[in-house]
Amino acid sequence: MEMLRRSSVFAAEVFDRSPTDKELVSQAKALCRDYIHSRLNRAGVGWSNPDHGLAASGGTLGEISSVLLWLGDELEYLRPNVYRNVARQLNITVASESVVSDAFLAVAADIFSTGITWGKVVSLYAVAGALAVDCVRHGHPAMVHTIVDCMGEFVRKSLASWIKRKGGWVDMTKCVVNTDPSFRSHWLVTAACACGHYLKAVVLYLLREK
Repeated sequence: MEMLRRSSVFAAEVFDRSPTDKELVSQAKALCRDYIHSRLNRAGVGWSNPDHGLAASGGTLGEISSVLLWLGDELEYLRPNVYRNVARQLNITVASESVVSDAFLAVAADIFSTGITWGKVVSLYAVAGALAVDCVRHGHPAMVHTIVDCMGEFVRKSLASWIKRKGGWVDMTKCVVNTDPSFRSHWLVTAACACGHYLKAVVLYLLREK
């Protein structure tokens, strides 16, 4: 688990220019590690010292992580059942790297099948955090690295161009500029409801693949 604390070289703060795809992917993985850290700690299966996280370290990427964690909290609060026991909902065993990888990528593909929004990005991170908790609780902490790698792979293949057009991950922080609760809850509820639908769809997909 110690490896999860290390920051990637390419996750350095390069927000004064347009980020490269490689930097975006590395930042995506760093954000994923931080999100998973938070969820493992909250579930009582992570580290007791949260100061190793991006959110606690400050800097632009730390600020983005703080926003992502906050939005994730809101999303999970709105639809708690969607982001709990994800492995059970998907009817998968977390002992197999290929099964965990295929399931996560299938959920990701379905979530973004109708377009990309920051709400859907937050939803995917919430799925990653919940799935990581399931893996650790079932005695397979190494799967956390698999989930982080899968997040990087999906961002590289499907999200990097969109994030780059938005100006990078920092654009996510604009989601909290509007302080009207009805504005935030609208797109978060939309993302949560969509994720619930996609999880059900992926269950059918995985069952069909067996």
